[in-house]
Amino acid sequence: MGHQPLIALPHLATLGIGFDETGTFVGGSAVVAVAVCHLVGSMAYGAGGLMHSLLFSSDMQESSVPQARKFKLEWDNPDNQTFILGHHLIFFGVACIWFVEWARIHGVYDPAIGAIRQVEYDLNLSHIWDHQFDFLTIDSLEDVMGGHAFLAFLEITGGAFHIATKQVGEYTKFKGAGLLSAEAILSWSLAGIGWMAVVAAFWSATNTTVYPVEWFGEPLALKFGISPYWVDTVDLGSAHTSRAWLANVHYYFGFFFIQGHLWHALRAMGFDFKRVTSALSNLDTASVSLK
Repeated sequence: MGHQPLIALPHLATLGIGFDETGTFVGGSAVVAVAVCHLVGSMAYGAGGLMHSLLFSSDMQESSVPQARKFKLEWDNPDNQTFILGHHLIFFGVACIWFVEWARIHGVYDPAIGAIRQVEYDLNLSHIWDHQFDFLTIDSLEDVMGGHAFLAFLEITGGAFHIATKQVGEYTKFKGAGLLSAEAILSWSLAGIGWMAVVAAFWSATNTTVYPVEWFGEPLALKFGISPYWVDTVDLGSAHTSRAWLANVHYYFGFFFIQGHLWHALRAMGFDFKRVTSALSNLDTASVSLK
C-alpha cells in the first residue's frame, strides 16, 4: 500500500480499520462506516452553515438563547476571546482522549510486530519531557499515547481555566489592547497551523512507528533546491509513495500558512500593502530631496 499515492486509507490501516498486517483489504463495512460518518458530518456542517447564514440572526447578541449570546465574537474583548478559546481547547482535549482510548480498547497497528495490538499509554512524565526534543525518532506507541493523554489533560485543564477566568488588572497595550482583531487572531492561527504542518512534514518523512513502512512507504531523503523537499529512497518510476505526498504537501502548506501569518500580522499592526504598490508605481517620477 505504501507504494501507492494514498493518504486516507493508510491512516485507516494505521488505526486498525479495514486492513490486515499485509495491507490486504479485509473490512469493507468498517471503511464504509467511516466514509458514511464523514459524509453525514459534512452534510450536518453544511446544513448548519446554511441555517446560520439564512435563518438565524447575523448578530449572536440578538439570539433568543442566552448561552449563544456568550459566543458573540468581540475581537478586542479579552474576556470574550478567552471564553471561546477555552471551549476549543476542551474539544481538542476530548479528541486526544478518544484517540488514546481507541488505541487502548480497539488497538492500532504496531510495525514492530506487524500486527494490530492494544496499547496502554505510558504517563511517565520524564519520558514525555524527553520526547519534546526527540519526538521525530520516537519508537514506542506507549510513549505516543502517553503524550496524547498528557496533552488531553493540559488542554482540558487549560480550557476550563480560560472559561472560568477573566482579564486580571488593566487591559493595557502590553496585554494586547488595540491589537486584538480578526486580522491579528487569523495571523496567530495561521502561525500555529503552519508550524504544526512543518513539524508534521519532518515527522512523517522519517518516522516509521507512527507512519509504518507497510502503509506509507520507505523513509524519505531530504533535499534542498529553491526550498527543502523530500524524495523517495526507492525507485517507483513516475509514481511516489504515500509518505512523499504526505511530507511534501504538509511542508508546502505550512510554508504558505506562515507567509500568510506574516502578511496578516503586518496588516493587524497597521501596515498598508497598497502603499508599497503605489510607491513602486511612482518610482519613475519620484525625486530625492536633500533638504
